[in-house]
Amino acid sequence: MLTSKRILLIIGGGIAAFKSLDLIRRLRDQGATVVPVLTRAAEEFVTPLSASALSAEKVYRDLFDLTDEAEMGHIELSRDADLLVVAPATADLMAKMSAGLANDLASTLLLATDKPVMIVPAMNVRMWEHPATQRNLAQLQADGIAVIGPDEGPMACGEFGPGRMAEVPEIVTAVTAALTDGPLKGKHIIVTSGPTHEPIDPVRYIANRSSGRQGAAIAAALRDLGADVTYVSGPAEVPPPAGVTVHMIETAREMLSAVKTALPADAAVFAAAVADWHVENASDSKIKKTIGGMPALEFAENPDILKTVSMLHDGRPDLVVGFAAETDDVIANATAKRARKGCDWILANDVSPETGIMGGSENKVSLVTSDGVEDWPRMGKDETARQLALRIAKALGI
Repeated sequence: MLTSKRILLIIGGGIAAFKSLDLIRRLRDQGATVVPVLTRAAEEFVTPLSASALSAEKVYRDLFDLTDEAEMGHIELSRDADLLVVAPATADLMAKMSAGLANDLASTLLLATDKPVMIVPAMNVRMWEHPATQRNLAQLQADGIAVIGPDEGPMACGEFGPGRMAEVPEIVTAVTAALTDGPLKGKHIIVTSGPTHEPIDPVRYIANRSSGRQGAAIAAALRDLGADVTYVSGPAEVPPPAGVTVHMIETAREMLSAVKTALPADAAVFAAAVADWHVENASDSKIKKTIGGMPALEFAENPDILKTVSMLHDGRPDLVVGFAAETDDVIANATAKRARKGCDWILANDVSPETGIMGGSENKVSLVTSDGVEDWPRMGKDETARQLALRIAKALGI
């Protein structure tokens, strides 16, 4: 619940602004006080009267409101809140935030605040994928700003792809996690998830089977306990959870780079199914089938992400957790893997086809530590994630 929490909601200009009205209602249902700030562009999509009626608060619009500014209202607004949420965060607002501009009320509030900031991007797919937007996104994440979404799907402009504003329940979940104290509050935890795709040519790749369901559940469970979660995922079937910092990658080398960038961390959970090899002579164009037979592929070993982080002398997380997906001699192989990699824990599971675990909704794991092996019952992946999150909290001395 968000009782006694005060949220400053900055509404940017875009068709997705209509969702902000539902967001106000749902946040108030959780007990929060929501103070709306509308940009000039936002007023083209939602009216100040609507925002005021739903929030039961004054709507702020103009930086040069003499009544408010007599008492430096923009400073007071930016610091009285427990959290600033920008929804939708347009490409223009993200650019202003990244550059530190302050030429209207919204951008001035964001620059003047000393409170956490969360943005919910929404824009055309080409705008989202533009290098300038991606540079701005990277800068905002480096500045510690939480990013929720965007989702992928059809857009009002008729195009399809990433850029849709996250759905309101996801945003409420992320806001609740950000404002609710839990046993992992103040702890930074990295979670890897999904498969990696190692290209053979522009249309073919090598990968391991992974839906990303367990990794996503672990990230969500850690978030729910108050952790600041960095989620590094390959091309998974399951979307990233809300309320975490997301880095989407394709290859194992990109995953290692993203993990290193995210350090330091208090703990790291490596749930991703990383391909062991990549094609060293991958083609820049599609390889054609010829009468001469199959092409000769030259393989090179991928970096061992779990071992690399486990063996760090400087910046090693206090707790490093790996996974061992096995089909034979599960405990023996997992125990050997823990020793070989140098990690603290291994979660071992049998992923033989008959178990239905790979890609399914349940898991059956054994926790392998220096103290021995602890068998957990078969349960839903969400429950497995919650149990692991609680064990991590205990191990970090919470």
